[in-house]
Amino acid sequence: MRSVALLRGINVGGNHKIPMADLKTWLESAGFSSITTYIQSGNVVLEHAARTDVQRRVRDAIVEKTGWNIAVVVRSVGEMRAVVAANPYRGVEPTKLHVSFLDTAPTVEDDPANAQRWLPEEFTVIGRDVYLCLPNGMGRSVMAPRLTAIKNATTRNWNTVLKLVQLLDS
Repeated sequence: MRSVALLRGINVGGNHKIPMADLKTWLESAGFSSITTYIQSGNVVLEHAARTDVQRRVRDAIVEKTGWNIAVVVRSVGEMRAVVAANPYRGVEPTKLHVSFLDTAPTVEDDPANAQRWLPEEFTVIGRDVYLCLPNGMGRSVMAPRLTAIKNATTRNWNTVLKLVQLLDS
């Protein structure tokens, strides 16, 4: 099977620095193969025999080498394709669109009255994913830090999501 492991908060702002070459070696030692990393922010495409323990095995490999308990979210090829297909913000500039990937379906209230307080920012919850439409960008967003602070969530911009699907398909 092929999956993507999305690591939260590594190599961002000088925190939890992990060289991708080291990460790849650690994951090979944990039994993964055909490992490809994308940029330095914790995007790892890998092959494995069974999906049930991928998250734990990736997390354990990092803890063993660094002592850091990094949040890891795993998505299969099919799940990543479904994220792209379900995009509720088609036509939005890719730099203004992000997806927060969560372990479990969020408890964020997807209530139109609640969502109105964030305008012009918007979010849509679909399963275990939260799509963020941020017209002023992630750096200026008031809503995004609150939604992305959910434990075991990690956020990627739309261009990264598309690139990860491309890597999974290659």
